[in-house]
Amino acid sequence: MTKKERLCSTKLIGKLFDLGESFFCFPLKVVYLETSLWENHPAQVGFTVSKRNFKHAVQRNLLKRRMREAYRLNKPGFYGVIPSDKQVALMFIYTAREEKDYQLIEKSMQKALGKLGELLQ
Repeated sequence: MTKKERLCSTKLIGKLFDLGESFFCFPLKVVYLETSLWENHPAQVGFTVSKRNFKHAVQRNLLKRRMREAYRLNKPGFYGVIPSDKQVALMFIYTAREEKDYQLIEKSMQKALGKLGELLQ
């Protein structure tokens, strides 16, 4: 994932949580907003894990790495589904209270990206 595909803008993140819509695919909550981005990529993405549920940064970083890898592997199919005239800002929030294995996270990511593709049509 390149720098241009990361969700970095504080204004856009605020707008995403204020105006965006969300759905849930355990253990991920997906918040999305159709918007015009400064870059020519179809999506900008952020990943977050609650500090309340995972006190140690090592645990949070591990879960974020798993989510990013699952997104990276399933991104080409997702980009193929997004209409060419639309751009979307996404935030994946890990909501489970315990550490889940990579297979469950990837399955959930595939389901979430499929559902998101349908919603954007």
